[in-house]
Amino acid sequence: MSALPSPALLANGQPLSGSKPPLVAPERVAEVWRDRLNLLLESTGEGVFGIDMDGRCTFINRAGAQMLGHDPEEVLGRDMHALAHHTHPDGQHYPAEQCPIFNAFRAGVHCRIDSEVLWRRDGTAFPAEYSSYPILDEGVVHGAVVTFVDITKRKLHEEQLRAAHELLERRVAERTRIAREIHDELGSLLVGLKMDVSWLEKRLDDRLNLRCKCQDMRGLIDMAVDNVGRIITDLRPSILDHQGLWATLEWQAQDFADSGELRCLWSMDIAPNLTAPEGPLATAVFRIFQELLSNVARHANATQVEMRISATPSDITLLVKDNGRGAPPSAFDSTDAYGVMGMRERAGHFGGWLHIDSQLGSGTTVILTMPLYQQGQAVPLEGAVS
Repeated sequence: MSALPSPALLANGQPLSGSKPPLVAPERVAEVWRDRLNLLLESTGEGVFGIDMDGRCTFINRAGAQMLGHDPEEVLGRDMHALAHHTHPDGQHYPAEQCPIFNAFRAGVHCRIDSEVLWRRDGTAFPAEYSSYPILDEGVVHGAVVTFVDITKRKLHEEQLRAAHELLERRVAERTRIAREIHDELGSLLVGLKMDVSWLEKRLDDRLNLRCKCQDMRGLIDMAVDNVGRIITDLRPSILDHQGLWATLEWQAQDFADSGELRCLWSMDIAPNLTAPEGPLATAVFRIFQELLSNVARHANATQVEMRISATPSDITLLVKDNGRGAPPSAFDSTDAYGVMGMRERAGHFGGWLHIDSQLGSGTTVILTMPLYQQGQAVPLEGAVS
């Protein structure tokens, strides 16, 4: 690209005294700016084209033409709707008068669409996100500039995430069903069996050895009842359904403090009148908290653990910090670190993240952050676990 003319210079590089830069013709200025704009258009990876009031292409960059399977010269002057926007994704004809691009710029407004497809020269289509911006001159619309990108990978990713979310919801529902059946069926059988053993024990006054056997059986039944309760809680803690996430997290923290020999520092800061999330998101937060405390009990060899929970209308943050033996960072990225992978997948499924800070001999700090502002329409990452 030619540069604008420089001021007249002396041999030593100093400008002539009193000299002025020569005037540059308006046509030359326009040419320079056209060159610069062309370079800008050609350097972007997005498709960019312009259309006049009839919808015909006035310019298109190479990236845009290639996405449509054409050379730029083949597109100029063509009706862009008829060329690349003529059919709905289901194969039905797309009338030009229904085209958001045309309707928007003719009304002098901007539009952005990401739910339609554009068609290539070879008859194949690709999902596209496009935006239309009207070209205005003194309030008069002269056409529009349209930018577009191929979002095939994004749509595929969104479809995978939807499938993962549905799978997670089915698994949560199945866990709830199994927990209910265990409670109703197995729990009732054990209670009935304990009553029968007690009845039998009362009728063995003269058979001390059999009475002792009945007492042992009653102890085993009590143990089975406790185990059934634990299994039910692991599958789906009833407190989560009855009292919500905040109470469930507090119960889990208190239960951990009561059952262990660690010094526990516990705090909970929930924004006033903040409603606890429900459904799969609440289950995910609880399960991650449960797994964090379980890891401390099994692996940390700590004497103190700090648990902090805070929630605002936008997100919830859990911190679990111990003074145990710690581990090198590589341990948490290992392919066999299934617990960590599961927590990260749960968090990522709802757009959250898990940060782990650990060093040998310096304990471990884990921070979970989960967004709450979009709990009904979370955009998760790949993967889902039950």
